[in-house]
Amino acid sequence: MKSSFRLVSTLVVLSLLNASPLRGQNIIKAPRGYAPQIGTLVAMLEDLRARVARSVVHLTPTETDFLLDEKANRIGALILHLAATEKYYQVYTFEDRGFNAAEEEKWETALNLGPAARKQIQGQSIGYYLEIWAEVRAETLALLNTKDDAWLAAKVKVGNMNNHWAWYHVMEHQANHMGQIRLIIKRME
Repeated sequence: MKSSFRLVSTLVVLSLLNASPLRGQNIIKAPRGYAPQIGTLVAMLEDLRARVARSVVHLTPTETDFLLDEKANRIGALILHLAATEKYYQVYTFEDRGFNAAEEEKWETALNLGPAARKQIQGQSIGYYLEIWAEVRAETLALLNTKDDAWLAAKVKVGNMNNHWAWYHVMEHQANHMGQIRLIIKRME
């Protein structure tokens, strides 16, 4: 796992550093292999994740664990929170359920943040958190690749939304936390 983690983390960092700052900012284009609307969603999800990651990839462990105040969240915890939220929406939209007991045990602290997260989620490199998010995202992309645009428009089984709105919410959630992360980084200076 460690060597696999280092390899993937290295690849993530290299891809982020080599990415053009203009990539995805002028054209949203569905990647090959996806239904048209799902592909557009995938392009936006991936652009957002890359922008969040580019904001944090350079952080030291001390910066990753920086706490703005006693009610704030650490950047590492926020990245893990993004992964946990995305994981929740995977099971919610693809499996029509909430977290089971094992998933809740694994993701609850990161999903809810707050005092427990401030105590428990720290002491790791930014690459550690980005790698977890990358693994969750890889699963999201694989699952989206099995769906068509009719699925995207379909209403979820429990709740009052369709799958498109659910994944739009994942993106808006990531964008909100990207702003929070960038504010924390500026306040560190």
